[in-house]
Amino acid sequence: MINRLKTEIVVAVSTILGWVGFGTIVVHNLESWTWIQSFYFSVVTLTTVGFGDLVPTTDVTRLFVALYILIGVGAVLASLGIIGNDLIQSREQKYLKIKEKRAKRKKA
Repeated sequence: MINRLKTEIVVAVSTILGWVGFGTIVVHNLESWTWIQSFYFSVVTLTTVGFGDLVPTTDVTRLFVALYILIGVGAVLASLGIIGNDLIQSREQKYLKIKEKRAKRKKA
């Protein structure tokens, strides 16, 4: 069970990093922004913060960003949900093991 949880977390984190990396590379090439600006834009976009300080200037970039938001936000939110759920399950399992040990001590 623990290995399954670890695998799910690794996949979820990889998904988030993959989407941020993908957006960073594409925006960097389409807008000629610095790597930091492109990374910042990708993170702000995927987290739905959207400060508005960096704005796509071409129709191609706008089209990419629209699709990036539609697909990427869902992927990131699903990944964060998986990470949260797995962390809760992991804590529950640890709690149950502690509870079992205490029950065995009381019987002895």
